[in-house]
Parts: sequence; C-alpha cells; structure tokens
Amino acid sequence: MASCSCSSFSCTRGPSVLLVCLLATAAFMVANAGNFNQDIDITWGDGRAKILNDGQLLTLTLDKASGSGFQSKNEYLFGKIDMQLKLVSGNSAGTVTAYYLSSQGTNHDEIDFEFLGNLTGEPYILHTNVFSQGKGNREQQFHLWFDPTADFHTYSILWNPQRIIFSVDGRPIREFKNSESIGVPYPKSQAMRIYSSLWNADDWATRGGLVKTDWTHAPFTATYQNFNADACVWSSGASSCSSQSTTSASANNAAWLSQELDSTDLERMKWVQNNYMIYNYCMDIKRFPQGLPSECAIASIS
Repeated sequence: MASCSCSSFSCTRGPSVLLVCLLATAAFMVANAGNFNQDIDITWGDGRAKILNDGQLLTLTLDKASGSGFQSKNEYLFGKIDMQLKLVSGNSAGTVTAYYLSSQGTNHDEIDFEFLGNLTGEPYILHTNVFSQGKGNREQQFHLWFDPTADFHTYSILWNPQRIIFSVDGRPIREFKNSESIGVPYPKSQAMRIYSSLWNADDWATRGGLVKTDWTHAPFTATYQNFNADACVWSSGASSCSSQSTTSASANNAAWLSQELDSTDLERMKWVQNNYMIYNYCMDIKRFPQGLPSECAIASIS
C-alpha cells in the first residue's frame, strides 16, 4: 500500500490513496450519543434556546422579538450526522427551522436541511441545498410522508469524499455526487460546524412570502434530541482522522466513509422523489436558460 499522511487530508498519491488511508483509520471516529451540554453551544436568542433533561433535550423558540440558534462545539471534515427533530406545530407559516452544516467565509461550503412552515393543516416544505466554494442554487424540495410536528423524526446527512446523502428516518431522499471530474466543485476541504436556528422568514418562506407569520400563535418551538456525529473532528488545522490511530481500526466502523446507495436504497429514494418531491433544480429549464448545471447530467434525477 502506498503511504500517506491523512492528518490534513492532503495525500500526494491522490484521492484513491486518501480513501484507503481513511478507511484504515477507524479509531478517529467520534460517536456523540446526544448530550447537548457536551456537544452544543447556544449562540443566540437571549434565553430562547434551552438545554433540558441533563442535556438530552434542546428547544429553540421564536417570538416576535427574536428567534434562537445553536452550533456544534466541534468542526467536522466528513461524517455521518443524525438529529431527531419535532417541528413547530399548528400554524407555523412564516417560520423556518434550519439544520445544516457550514464552513465560514465568502467561498464557504454548506449542506442544508430547512423546514419551511405552513398554515395549520398544510404540509411543511423540506428544503435541501448544497453549497461548494460559495456556490449554491442546488435546491431540491419535498413534502414529507408524515406529520413532522407530531413526533420526533431523524434527519441525517452523510458526507464523504464521494457523495452527500440526505436521509429521513433512514430513507435516502437525495444524493449529491462528487462531480469534480466534470468541473463541479465539491465540499471536501473546508471543515464545517453543525448549525440550527428557528427564525422568522415570512418575506419568503411560505408561498413566496404571501402568507405572513401570525404572532398570535407565538411563541413557536422546535425540539431536538438524540444528536449523533460519527465524524472526523477538525481542530487546530488538523483532523482526528490520523494514520497513527490504527490499533483499533475496524472497516465496519468506518463504513460511512465509502458508503453509497445500493439498489434497495435507490428504489427507496426513487419512491420519495416520485411521490413527494415538489422542486428539483435539475428540472428547472426556465431557471437555467443557458443549460442545466453540469452535475445534473449525472444526478440520480436529471
């Protein structure tokens, strides 16, 4: 096997060797079993965000004065991130609950789940997007096949060198592949934190801003539990994915680093996209009169 150092994700022998290095070093893994006191910093909201039940539960609240938000203590460079959410119930029109990974700066990378509220009885819109080197405009939107306000559901982002997979309750809904071979930037070199916020976006969130937030229903609350990150932690310019940590390596523990969708996964994703997708940028010819983005040619739905 060719040798390389994975400490900074820069292998001189190329990306295939990098992946071998990563797969061989499963001891770098971080498994955070959902204690918000240990894993999360509340960043804004003036007391509207609360960590409860000895770190097992977190709530974000929005009222007319302000929303609230939090971020992960750690930065990550590749990982599988799970969070269970119960969204704002009742009339949530105008509100947005955002849960995403992001780096910093003008040319940032970002992987988004955003939940756009609606009038009582109308479905939430689950909005997804991927930014690489500051470029986004890769939206796919879905309705859900359940009421996301009635109970907790698991929303997952799997991010490895080859692909990003968005999943809901273990069912893949979207895949964004690494298309660098055709000139499409892919988020692979900027560490990202997990962020979440509950905020008022009634200028655009519900029917393009036609339906405004009804503050008589405030405060609005979203609830979180069972945060889990199996991931490479980035700290002080280096990754915990270190080739020095090989004594307890296990290919099974590092499965997400090379995970892809098998035929069953693809059928399950196709079911969601056929029945619940309401917008796909790769089908929006009017939006891209000069031609659809390059990655659409190899997307699962194009």
